Amino acid sequence: MAGLAASGSNPDVDLLYDINGLAKDAPAWFDRVMEFVGEYGLLLAIVVLVLWCWWSVRRRGGEDAASSVAALVWAPLAAGIAVLVNVPIRGFVERPRPFLDHQGLEVLVSGKDDYSFVSDHATIVMAMAVGLFVANRKFGLAALVLAVFGGFIRVYMGVHYPTDVVGGFALGTAVALLLSPVAMALLTPVARAVERSPRVGWLVRARGRGAGEDGADSVVPGARSERASGASERDLAA
Repeated sequence: MAGLAASGSNPDVDLLYDINGLAKDAPAWFDRVMEFVGEYGLLLAIVVLVLWCWWSVRRRGGEDAASSVAALVWAPLAAGIAVLVNVPIRGFVERPRPFLDHQGLEVLVSGKDDYSFVSDHATIVMAMAVGLFVANRKFGLAALVLAVFGGFIRVYMGVHYPTDVVGGFALGTAVALLLSPVAMALLTPVARAVERSPRVGWLVRARGRGAGEDGADSVVPGARSERASGASERDLAA
């Protein structure tokens, strides 16, 4: 399996040279920016999206606050599990980094001496993005765009083949989606227990936030209609 993409006529290698060739034509400062973004920036950006979504969920409250927070907790957990799953895959495929087999690549970061397939970075960002999409589509779509861009940068940096990135996207997506039902079944009761706690309940629902100020999102179904019915009866009695 180590001989994958060993030929220059391979479309995987051709695309590698095409994308990495952009780094040769770019200014040095731009390559430094891309290096930081590819190594740390996009991952941090997706983490910020997860935290931003959590902040919005807890402020809004509502009946689904606990399940939404549980889904957000699953996003980083899915990334961690996906990386663990990737360990035996890398050991089985044993694919060298592209710059070890191909000359003339512009490698923007040094010290990458582990195997290339599957890309850990692509796996992590896509698992988190898909997990976030399960919790909230608006934030999730933004994270998916960042994840795809992150995969492109890994090839731009010369440290991965395009198929390394595609494999990472597939692995991250599979773990986040396939294990999501089990994760939600385990995490949602925990989130509900945290929500009921007087000390740490703010992690799920902001203090003073009930089911909704107008009663439309009331925790107790029918509470608004009961209040309205009671008011009507008092009006009739008067």
